[in-house]
Amino acid sequence: MNNGKLLWVDDEIELLRAHIIFLEKRDYDVTTISNGEDAIELCRNNTFDLILLDEMMPGLTGLETLERIKDIQPTTPIVMVTKSEEEDIMNQAIGRKIADYLIKPVNPSQILIALKKNIHKRELVTEVTQSGYRQDFRKISMLIDDRDSFDDWTEIYRLLTKWELELSNADSNMLEMLQMQKEEANNAFAKYIQKNYMQWMENAKERPLMSNDIFKTQIFPTLDNKEKVFCIVIDNLRYDHWKILANEISNMFEIKENMYMSILPTATQYSRNAIFSGLMPYEIQKLYPNLWVDEDEDEGKNLNEEALIQTQFERYRRHDTFSYHKINDSQAINKLIERFGELEKYDLNVVVINFIDMLSHARTESKMVRELANNESAYRSITQSWLRHSDIAELFSLLSQKDYKVIITTDHGSIRANKPIKIIGDRNTNTNLRYKLGKNLNYDARQVFEIKDPHKANLPSPNISTSYIFATGDSFFAYPNNYNYYVSYYKNTFQHGGISMEEMLIPLISMTRRKKK
Repeated sequence: MNNGKLLWVDDEIELLRAHIIFLEKRDYDVTTISNGEDAIELCRNNTFDLILLDEMMPGLTGLETLERIKDIQPTTPIVMVTKSEEEDIMNQAIGRKIADYLIKPVNPSQILIALKKNIHKRELVTEVTQSGYRQDFRKISMLIDDRDSFDDWTEIYRLLTKWELELSNADSNMLEMLQMQKEEANNAFAKYIQKNYMQWMENAKERPLMSNDIFKTQIFPTLDNKEKVFCIVIDNLRYDHWKILANEISNMFEIKENMYMSILPTATQYSRNAIFSGLMPYEIQKLYPNLWVDEDEDEGKNLNEEALIQTQFERYRRHDTFSYHKINDSQAINKLIERFGELEKYDLNVVVINFIDMLSHARTESKMVRELANNESAYRSITQSWLRHSDIAELFSLLSQKDYKVIITTDHGSIRANKPIKIIGDRNTNTNLRYKLGKNLNYDARQVFEIKDPHKANLPSPNISTSYIFATGDSFFAYPNNYNYYVSYYKNTFQHGGISMEEMLIPLISMTRRKKK
């Protein structure tokens, strides 16, 4: 077995014979050369897995050789080997993106570590990651079997997300096993919701923290503590997306992570309006009928968010000042950043960011976007790229320089829908694939969570005979008419509105700027 093809460039190469034998015994194919010119010529006609390069050589120096080899083989890792400990030489080498830096005299173990870091890192990471997941597999399975509380489910979801991210990064073939365990967990989670949801609606004291509690429990106490709050609601921000975002901003903020549970349906019209109003959807409809828009109306369903925030302040007799901003494109975020200084006069600033939700819907409608985000990992990657390269990154940078309490959350998540369930409804039935409401719904009750009395679930009921049904796991609703076309069009798209950990277990993040030491 060949562990890698190496090139070692050193004008005293004969003195390194023992090291070369050491590497050859470990199945490395080692080519040696004594000067930079010959090394460059060799690189023109051969590809190497790693190059060991002496810094001090007659003729072309190591740094000069490094630069020319990088032009020929830009991706090949180069380890600089030198007697010099001068900082300037180190800086130049590192600036030219060397893979590692070794000081002579080097011992074999140092070289071996450099090879493992640069040639075998991926396979070692994969091996260790897979071993870690195998150890946790049984633990997660036992948690799924014994779950009986919201905290249990957040722990299960955190563990599954942790391993999904690590196995994806390791490019592991165990992802399929994890997906099967995740499916098992979602099936059990649906039973947990079906068993408890209606009781929660009757007794608020017994339920987990939910959408309508966010302002009352998170924002108002912070304002009472004389802290200014910047609340960022990123539509459709799943927990795994948050973990990607956290990696990007953790150097700027002290982060406290929590979760809450989205109400049903896990759709913006219901869950985000509940956040801003502090009320359940049925309560909004009763108390503020002019601010609630029914499913069958053409009017936009989330046009009254600022007004709903105002109603919540008025009900709690609060006199704090606030601003509200909705970000749908780069122009809107640019305007917000331009006005950033003005926002300091408000006690609370609320910003809604729609990018991830827009991406989710674009993926459904656009073949090109679907190809770009053809799996969970690619979907996360696009989200990460958006954060890095949009002006949202600048917004976080500005916030890290101020004494705001920054609260990041969302209204719901989404799940990749795979399994079609047949449903029959009249022409007034809503179009969402993960939940339906209507008068004459025909479906298999064993496949859904049904609510026949919407008011008991704090949901509006356009008609006396209206009922709601929710898809669970990764299923979605499809009509018998044009069934095959409908299924092929929507299968493997990201949807929300139903019951799953991805849709209902919501990141709730509190951050303060990281103090410089």
